[in-house]
Amino acid sequence: MAKLKQTFPGIMLCLPLALLAWFLGKSFPIVGGAVFAIILGMIIAAIWERPVVMDAGIKFTGKKILQYAIILLGFEMHMGNVLKVGSQSLFVMLFTLSGAFITAFFISRLLKIDNITSILIGVGTSICGGSAIAATAPMINAKEENVAQSISTIFLFNIIAVFLFPPLGQLLGLSDLGFGMWAGTAINDTSSVVAAGVAWSERVGNDIALHFATIVKLTRTLMIVPITLVLAIYTTQKAQNNNANYSFVKVFPWFVLGFIAAAILNTLLPIPQEISGGLAALGKFMIVMAMTAIGLNTNLKKLLTNGLKPLCLGLSCWFAVAGISLIVQMFTGNL
Repeated sequence: MAKLKQTFPGIMLCLPLALLAWFLGKSFPIVGGAVFAIILGMIIAAIWERPVVMDAGIKFTGKKILQYAIILLGFEMHMGNVLKVGSQSLFVMLFTLSGAFITAFFISRLLKIDNITSILIGVGTSICGGSAIAATAPMINAKEENVAQSISTIFLFNIIAVFLFPPLGQLLGLSDLGFGMWAGTAINDTSSVVAAGVAWSERVGNDIALHFATIVKLTRTLMIVPITLVLAIYTTQKAQNNNANYSFVKVFPWFVLGFIAAAILNTLLPIPQEISGGLAALGKFMIVMAMTAIGLNTNLKKLLTNGLKPLCLGLSCWFAVAGISLIVQMFTGNL
């Protein structure tokens, strides 16, 4: 009760803002609720000096509620579909993941961008946008500014991809499955993958690419698991090398185990679609709440001042992932 009393004011600040952002995201799915949430949070933080009593709840929302949200996202995964499509897409994903991280490493050094921002942009580009950034941030002790900057960068290229990929795919002569693989492996956010798939479907008159791209994208989401584990080990090792008192148990992403458990339950048990879909939707709303909290703790002026270099990094990673996906498919004969 004491903990609830301490966090309640901040949670109640985040909740109505998140509801507004959620409905705005539904009205403008290309933008998405998470981006609206960060923007609303930053605007409120810039124009209103909130009472200190709200800080604990905002921190709780940006960290703990975010972790619970990742667990609930597991209920939109069906391991049967993952295994079926994974055999076709895993090879491409391994190359796009490697390409994104290698590009992020070298371009961040060239532009003198901090490691945390480069990791978040690399993860967001290669895995699943905002969800991957949200899951990764606690592993590397990312600050609110790092998260907001990374998600804002990913959002920009999501919008560009929705409009650019369908006509470019037709220009390149991609098949339905080829475009589905390309969109599913090279567009960052699930909603943007769906939007691009719908645009392609309207052009060609069938939903093959849309369905395939969506499953590939959900399969790609599973890469959150190994990446967060690797980053937890990396953070622990780095701290130990610096003689810091840092425990692997402390940074271990326990919520990822919950994500896996939810996916397994959704696969093995006869859970009605209404329930599993509702739990996954609740998880997505909780992510919007967490993004609101992150926006409330973000310095808008500082974000705008340092915004150009992350955009250049995001553009480089996006080009690398999109190009590598096409090249690998070309050599494997799947275009």
